[in-house]
Amino acid sequence: MKIIAFLGSPREEGNTELLLKEAFRGIEDSGFSVHVFRLNTMNIMPCQNCGGCDETGTCIYDDDMTQIYEAIRKADRFILASPIFFSGLSAQTKAMVDRCQAFWCEKYLLKKPIPEGPDKRKGLLLLVGGMKGKIGKAGLECAGKTASAFFRTINVSEHQTLGYSEIDAKGEILKHPIALKEAYEAGKKLASM
Repeated sequence: MKIIAFLGSPREEGNTELLLKEAFRGIEDSGFSVHVFRLNTMNIMPCQNCGGCDETGTCIYDDDMTQIYEAIRKADRFILASPIFFSGLSAQTKAMVDRCQAFWCEKYLLKKPIPEGPDKRKGLLLLVGGMKGKIGKAGLECAGKTASAFFRTINVSEHQTLGYSEIDAKGEILKHPIALKEAYEAGKKLASM
């Protein structure tokens, strides 16, 4: 089984990455490995809405998204991990998601969705935000809707979401009573689905 992850946090060893590493532990304890794309270190041009992929399903720009496109086509399991910035996915994550417009065109305009494979494609969404109360919950919801559209576009039939608000200072996720355990278990579950 091929598992890939997208780390959308610009902060090294930040809360999002720490949570993601726990999911990796669960996957590795199940006998699988994960290839991670560190989006902050990649050269990904924002989608230009140029229409270049409308008739082919292929983006006309050649940058680091090329390797992501290949990996998405071949993978069985996906993890999208992002901090919440201004009630949405991070810019790094959103740039990658937006460039999946090529897959949207392929699926909905050309009627050629990525094959689901024998085990169906499954996903895990990890979100961490600092806002409190209703605003924090709204941020998780907004980011979750964008992530759901991403998963749907790349033909991931179902995904689990773990979202934590009121986690802001670097390393604060380590003090959360259940977040790390839940991420570990979600990683194990993803590898066994």
